[in-house]
Amino acid sequence: MPKSNFSILNDYFSKKNAFWVKLIGSPSMFSLESRIFHSICIGLIALACLYVPYDIYANLYVAALSTFIIGLFFLHQYYYSRFHGKAHNSTLFGLIGVLILGINYFSNSGINGSTDLIWPAYLLLVFAISPYQQHIKWLIVYLSCFLVLHVLEYYYPFLVKYPFTAGRGQFIDRITAFPIPVITIYIVIKFMRRSYDKERKATEEKTIAVQTLMSIISHDMKTPLMNIQSYLELLNTSVVDPEDRLVLEKALLKSTNNTMEMLSNLLHWSKSQMEGPSVNLVVVNLMTTIQGTMEMESMHALKKDIYLSYHIPPTLEVIADVNMLQLVVRNLISNAVKFTSHGGQITMKAEVISNECKISVSDNGKGIPLDKQGNIFSIKSEPEFGTDNERGIGLGLVLCKEFIERQGGRIGFESNPGLGSHFFIFIKLKPKTLLSDHVTA
Repeated sequence: MPKSNFSILNDYFSKKNAFWVKLIGSPSMFSLESRIFHSICIGLIALACLYVPYDIYANLYVAALSTFIIGLFFLHQYYYSRFHGKAHNSTLFGLIGVLILGINYFSNSGINGSTDLIWPAYLLLVFAISPYQQHIKWLIVYLSCFLVLHVLEYYYPFLVKYPFTAGRGQFIDRITAFPIPVITIYIVIKFMRRSYDKERKATEEKTIAVQTLMSIISHDMKTPLMNIQSYLELLNTSVVDPEDRLVLEKALLKSTNNTMEMLSNLLHWSKSQMEGPSVNLVVVNLMTTIQGTMEMESMHALKKDIYLSYHIPPTLEVIADVNMLQLVVRNLISNAVKFTSHGGQITMKAEVISNECKISVSDNGKGIPLDKQGNIFSIKSEPEFGTDNERGIGLGLVLCKEFIERQGGRIGFESNPGLGSHFFIFIKLKPKTLLSDHVTA
């Protein structure tokens, strides 16, 4: 199935976002302050790599040394925070700023230099990564140090060094220093806005979810129970013809199976919302982990004469939460079965792409209408009826997205109405995993 331009762009931005998440850490593993800190570190390390050579070229050796020290400090803090889970030291961060900016102030033209441009931006970084109760203290410390430095220059002007010549030198100094506070403010504000937008969106979706759950409980879950009740009452009050009884029992079985699927997704989603992120990532053999799930879904597919095949390397090992991965695979296959007509075909495949494992589920069913594709992973998506009038509640794909992203992976799809759908997930691959021949069932 050829990729559309939308799918290509979606893949590009998904990979770009996944790469950035790898650098700063996922929300399920790091707090907002830690992720902001990681972003700041990456930005300052990049700036240090640019400014150290420039300062040396411009004979600003003190500035080059201070920039180099800042770069090393943030590289050290970033490494231990991001990859060893050691909390960053906001106090040390704040004191280093006071020390480095103080030295740079006297070595770089004092009030006529560019250091005063950087003070507010650095204080903003301190606010962003430190606990709220420390903000007033840091505000007092930085205002006091700022005042002391300027008073010292006023009474002891000989302490200030002037490495730049008037005019051109000062111009270059200001132009090159200005990007530092601008980039800093951009990073912090972007994170704050993004965090706010995510929280607002999550709140809105949870509100919609509560309304959806009430609707499900009051209607979709109530209807099949009432059907069962009516059938039992019918058995107690009259004799049912064997042929009619068989038809009724098949209808009730289908209704009960749909209700069980709805209830399962409902319980899993409710649990995930109440308990929050709880992921147990382990190295597992993919085939062993999901084989039971695939066999169970194969039985469901056979009821509609749908052929389910899978191609999974037997030695492929991934890093995943077993329960979450099984639920995602079960939902993707169940969804494919639901929207594929009798006699159709579903193919599941696992392959290694770069350093990730791509698991895909493809069908030749009825596909997803174009106007429904935008909200397919949202609680806002409207439930659709399957090819046998199977009823869903729209939580299956929401669960898939949530559980895959909690494992550090991503999910996507391609669909052509009337031709079928292709859903795929990317999860972490065990390092140095070797592939063997595909196994087809």
